[in-house]
Amino acid sequence: MANPIYIGYEFKVNPLQPASEILIAELGNAGFESFVEHSEGVTAYIQKDDWNAFILEDIQILKSDEFNISYEFNEIEQTNWNEEWEKNFKPIVVDDLVMVRAPFHDKPNTKYDLVIEPKMSFGTGHHETTHMMIQHILKNDFVNKSVLDMGCGTGVLAILAEKVGATKLDAIDIDNWCYLNSLENVERNDCQNISVYEGDASLLKNKKYDIIIANINRNILLTDIPTYANCLNENGKLFLSGFYEDDLSIIKEKCFENRLTFQNKTLRNKWVGACFAFE
Repeated sequence: MANPIYIGYEFKVNPLQPASEILIAELGNAGFESFVEHSEGVTAYIQKDDWNAFILEDIQILKSDEFNISYEFNEIEQTNWNEEWEKNFKPIVVDDLVMVRAPFHDKPNTKYDLVIEPKMSFGTGHHETTHMMIQHILKNDFVNKSVLDMGCGTGVLAILAEKVGATKLDAIDIDNWCYLNSLENVERNDCQNISVYEGDASLLKNKKYDIIIANINRNILLTDIPTYANCLNENGKLFLSGFYEDDLSIIKEKCFENRLTFQNKTLRNKWVGACFAFE
């Protein structure tokens, strides 16, 4: 089977942050598979078969007056993707307790060591939303809990949840690449209690959990929050991220409609990580 052909976009971004992070998140939702941040902005890649001339029409940050973003694109030669991300993927440490690193990085002295080979999948801890979800996991009781990691990406949140004591975990992603990548990372981290599935919220019929983690975009969250509520045990907790601070009110409203009470939030740049309790 021939290797896929890619289209490469070079974005020049000013100021760099938080615009680069927002741009990457929106491009990821549009189908872009890999990103490289640099001193002038972001390089983004998408398979030619998934590309069309209107691919950027729904990228809202390009319409913002807060940032100056220009771009150009072209078809690129075959690329060794593993080599690309190895050059740019740096380990991160969250609250001096968790390190998220690649297999080729040195083992840390942190309490929790997460070895993640992200390839094209979302969830290395570098993005604000993943970082905040890691913080929520560290601050809450997961011992002997049943957990769902919805939109699991690399599986990093499910892996950490097991390491802090969760005993029955499901990790679900609609993207085949993420599904396969999560399987690899679960095995890489010697996790014994995580089941990985490919699909969407339709897989949750008759499922029950003590804790649900969903780091997905706003529109999917608004659609799926009723399903999450139906899947939570009494006094269960729902951790949500993947949306901006401006969207928190509409997320709260949808949760309230489904017996989910707002507990607290964390903020990182313009992103939110929110906790709700089912009563």
